[in-house]
Amino acid sequence: MEEVKKYTAVLFPDPDGGYTVGVPALPGCITEGDTVEEALAMAKEAIELYLEASSDHGEVVLVETMPPIIATVEVRTRVRNAV
Repeated sequence: MEEVKKYTAVLFPDPDGGYTVGVPALPGCITEGDTVEEALAMAKEAIELYLEASSDHGEVVLVETMPPIIATVEVRTRVRNAV
């Protein structure tokens, strides 16, 4: 039986170009893409494979019950030469 599940994908821009994508609800589910569109397509594929592998191994299929809160935190620092 197929059903539709939704997962949050977090895209991290790479300074050299492209994006790394993590799925907080699925530990270790990480992929990448050269553009936002490609990164999201790769995330969809990675999530599908992750869920399929979990099911095939008899593991509990993790479901995102509440999306994570993503926030920017501003801090003051005395660190020199930060990148």
